[in-house]
Order: sequence, then C-alpha cells, then structure tokens
Amino acid sequence: MAAQDSCAPAGARTRSGNGVRSLVLAAAVVLTAGLVTSCSGSAERADGGEPKPPSASASRPADAAPGDGSPALPSSLTGQRLDWGRCRAHADSPAPGSDWQCATLKAPLDHAEPTGPTIDLALIRTRARGDRSERIGSLLFNFGGPGGSGVDLLPAFAPQYAKLRERYDLVSFDPRGVSESRGLRCRSDKQMQAAESIDLTPDTKAEETAYLQDAASFGKGCSKQAGALLAHVSTAEAARDMDLMRQVLGDKKLHYMGVSYGTELGGIYAHLFPGKTGRLTLDAVVDPTAGRVGQAENQARGFQRALDNYFRSRGKDPREGTREVAALLKKLDANPLPAPGGRELNESLATTGIAVTLYSKNSWPALTRGLRDAERGDGTALLALADSYNDRTASGRYGTASHSQRAISCLDDKVRPTVRETKERLGKFRELSPVFGPYMGWDTAGWCHDWPVPGQWDDPDVSARGAAPILIVGNTGDPATPYEGARRMADELGAGVGVELTWKGEGHGAYGSGSACVDSAVDAYLLEGRIPRDGKVCS
Repeated sequence: MAAQDSCAPAGARTRSGNGVRSLVLAAAVVLTAGLVTSCSGSAERADGGEPKPPSASASRPADAAPGDGSPALPSSLTGQRLDWGRCRAHADSPAPGSDWQCATLKAPLDHAEPTGPTIDLALIRTRARGDRSERIGSLLFNFGGPGGSGVDLLPAFAPQYAKLRERYDLVSFDPRGVSESRGLRCRSDKQMQAAESIDLTPDTKAEETAYLQDAASFGKGCSKQAGALLAHVSTAEAARDMDLMRQVLGDKKLHYMGVSYGTELGGIYAHLFPGKTGRLTLDAVVDPTAGRVGQAENQARGFQRALDNYFRSRGKDPREGTREVAALLKKLDANPLPAPGGRELNESLATTGIAVTLYSKNSWPALTRGLRDAERGDGTALLALADSYNDRTASGRYGTASHSQRAISCLDDKVRPTVRETKERLGKFRELSPVFGPYMGWDTAGWCHDWPVPGQWDDPDVSARGAAPILIVGNTGDPATPYEGARRMADELGAGVGVELTWKGEGHGAYGSGSACVDSAVDAYLLEGRIPRDGKVCS
C-alpha cells in the first residue's frame, strides 16, 4: 500500500509477489468497470477542429529543453501527426465505445539520447462536446500506480468528468512499461499464484529467506523480459513524455489532472517544465518529502486511520476493533482458511482484502461481511476482495499493473533498506498500525530487494519556481496518500505555486467523490482559471 504508490483502482495497491502498493484508485476500477461499453462502429477521425502541430517534415524547432538541461527533442518527434482511429480491445480490457479514439505516439526510449531508439506510447481521447470556440485544449490524466493504464481507466472514469469535457478533449495514456506501451510482465500467472504462499510478514529465518528469494526472482524476471527498457521507465522519463504529448497535441501549456501517484508525476513535470504548466490539479497527494520508509509509515498511519473511522461508524471502539482484526490475522498466519479452487486465505491475502475496502466508504459493508465470514471460518469474501486488488480474474489470470508498478517505483527510488534495518523499525510500524504496520514495514525491505537496475533519487524534486498556480487537493480520510502530504507537496512546489484545498471526507481521492464543494472548486479552476484561496476547507 505504498503511497506513491497508488493507481489501483478509485485507487489501490497491487501485489506482485511481495507487498501491496496503492495502484490508482483499485477499488474504484472494480466499481466502475461496468461503465466501459463495447465498441460499435468505427471511431471518429480527427476533423480539423483543433490546433494541429506541424508535420514531421516541418522545419519548426522543438520547444526549449527541460529545466534540468536535458536536450530538446527533434522536430521529427515534436511534429509527428497522430493517426487517431478506432480503439481496439486487448487482453486486459474490452474496446470502449465510438466516442473514443486511440493513437500511438513515438517517444525516445532514452530522453538523454533524443535521436536514438524510440518507444511507442498508447494514447486515448474523447473530443470536447461544447462549442469549439470555447475549447481550452487537452486535459491529460494520470490515475496513479505507478502502473495504471490510462487507456483502460479514462473511459471507466469519464462520466465524472462530463463537465470538464465541455471545454476539454479528455486524454490519457499508458506510461512507458505499462499495458499497451510495452507493458512489462515479469512472471507468469502460475508463478503469480504460487507467490501467494509467500509470507509477507516473515516470522522465521526460513520465511525471511523465501520472502527475499521471491523478491529477487521477480526482479530477474523483469530484467529478462524488459531488457534495456527496464532502465527507462522512470517517472522523470514519463514526465518528459507528457511534454512531448503536449506539443504533439498542439497545446501551448499542459493542462493536467493527476491522481495518487499521478500527483508525483505532475509535480515532477512542473519541476522540469515550469514555463509549460497550465492548469494542473493534483488529487490524493503523495508526500514528495517522505522517502521510501516515510511513505510506508504514512500509509500504515493512513490505513489505520481509515480503519479506525470504519469502526467508529459502527459504534465500536477502534482499539477493540483493531485488536480483533490483528488477532484474526495472527490466526490466519498460523492456519490459513481453505477457499474455493484449492486456494487459501492467508494473513497476507486477508490484509490485502481488508485494505482494498478502505479506499472508499462505499466498500465498508464489504469489510463487515468479509471480517464476519472469516471469523466464522469462511475466507471466500476476503479472498475475492484481495483478488480484485491484485487484478486476478476468476480464471486465474493476473493483470500486469503490479509488474509495471514495481519496475517504475524501483527505478525511481534508490533506497534499499536491509532486513536488519527493517527489523529495527518494525516496532514503530506496529505502533502506527497493529494491522497494517508489519505488512508495510516488511515491504520496505522486499519491494526492491536485489533489483537489477539502480534507483535514481531519495526524494523527487518537485520545486517549480515560475510555474502557474497548481491546485493541490487533500482528503483527511485518505488511507493510501494521507492528507498531510498535500501540504508538503504545496510547500515543495514553492510559494505562489502550490495552492491547497482540503476535504474532510473518506476514501482515496476527493474530486468526484461526493463533495459539491470540492467539485465546484476544481471545475472553476480547470474551466475558468479561478484558483481557490490557499487553505480552503470543504467539509
């Protein structure tokens, strides 16, 4: 459930054999997947109703290089024309309806060598519905992860962006290494299921050895499958890809909504391209100052806070409820419950199933049922919740988001806590959360253990002096990206740039979650450019 770590569906973190990371919104995707319709008829082609970039042969110089001194891109890339056409179905998702168009963008595999080999990035859009004279431009989305597929998720979430679609083309993409953009698959479905037996909170030397061997095996699988790509799936490279998208889409400024991990991506974009920031909104904000261990501590605190709020909603003392859940997990560690298909509900899967229900208050009834059934000896409900979080189908097929997520986050983060360091911190993690603390603590040791490529930073630099105001939206009940991160992101962006909006609510993310106050403030900013007062609170 690491914060940066967030795309899973309306946000969730997935497990790839070790640990659980907050994917975009995971619970949300499960709830909204039914909104995706099958494709009928051919998709609309570009019709000349929007600004067009010059063709690849035009002699236009590329935009200025990013603020870190990386070379500017050649006009063969910045001037490419996208062949928008019908979206197709693929392994992880059916084709969306005829309102949607898909295209492929070429970007440098290595932005430090802009004339070198390229990578194909998958894009999706739906055109603005309002008067073309009122069109602002494109609004680019990233829903989190890292590892979430924007091509899959934007059609699912689009109904909540109907008002924004009046003046924007809604656009999203699969970041490099994700799904249709050379998505990574580091192990087989059979290997993924076998990894379910790994104890993610090892208690013995044998369990520790198995845990670390599984982590190393996952990294080796990624290296074998991805090759050179594994060193080029960083968040910084994705931010540079977004600026290429801006240019090819014909926008002078980037207008953007980032959710969960997408807030970190947006902050890095603003740092690299402060002069190109348009109207950026960052919702469910990752704390850019926390580092790997701090992020895990934040999530242990955030998920425990959400669990406490769940118990309060039921009129129960949170301390008593927490003790009961911790006792249940201890029982499952010793004696997993049998489940359909010859599977078992063990401690790790049960923790995952509990966590996924905390991404949305609407899922709390599912938590009640899952805990009740498990206490009675039936693990079916919690296992099904864990499967939804882990993107596992009833047939035993696993999605690839967790593979991409791990590769991206381990390339970003150079911190590699040892087992000894982890054990020294476990006491603090247990204090933060008897339920989630051990899980989060061990994850800091296992997630990037023996990773094949080195990480790039301790903390990302999101300072963005000279950027336009950026709206930062925090939710006091957010489990995966606790609301304290919103203020820290605003401070790191710099004076006059980060503007904080707080919602006293529950769940992962605020916009579209039921607060008219939040929705109207975000809409006013994105549609009219009216920024709210810094520190505004919506209750």
